[in-house]
Amino acid sequence: MILYFAIALYLAAMIAANLLVVAFGPAISPINAFFLIGLDLALRDWLHVRLRVWQMGALIAATGALTYVLNPAAGQIAIASACAFTASSLVDWGAFTRLRGSWMFRANGSNVVGAAVDSLLFPTIAFGMLMPQIVAMQFVAKVAGGAVWAWLLAVQVQKKVQL
Repeated sequence: MILYFAIALYLAAMIAANLLVVAFGPAISPINAFFLIGLDLALRDWLHVRLRVWQMGALIAATGALTYVLNPAAGQIAIASACAFTASSLVDWGAFTRLRGSWMFRANGSNVVGAAVDSLLFPTIAFGMLMPQIVAMQFVAKVAGGAVWAWLLAVQVQKKVQL
């Protein structure tokens, strides 16, 4: 049951982030990065432990398609999102599987590389140009947001285990 909730939350966070960028442009990106993409990064690592690689890829692709279906004007944003999330997910997954230590250490370490790839690719593809300030703000916000969400997720999982 919790797996399906996590998948639904992952989808909702990505779609909401994409549609907010369509509505408000690049200025909303750092806010999205902390709250929604930070959540997505933490959930991605949680889901990596529970889903097969092809399932995670299908989830990322489905989210890009859903964004487009819900708002066809989000076409370029949906494409940028699917490309950036696929690339960052692969990098994140590779780092997460190679790192050793606690889930929290692995999640935060992999979030740094995933956030770097996503922060560079998404705005560049979505807006057709490299925007260094947006990339830098997104990166910092994603790493910080991912750390906060990973901690909250770890606390909740620990509470469930102790029950």
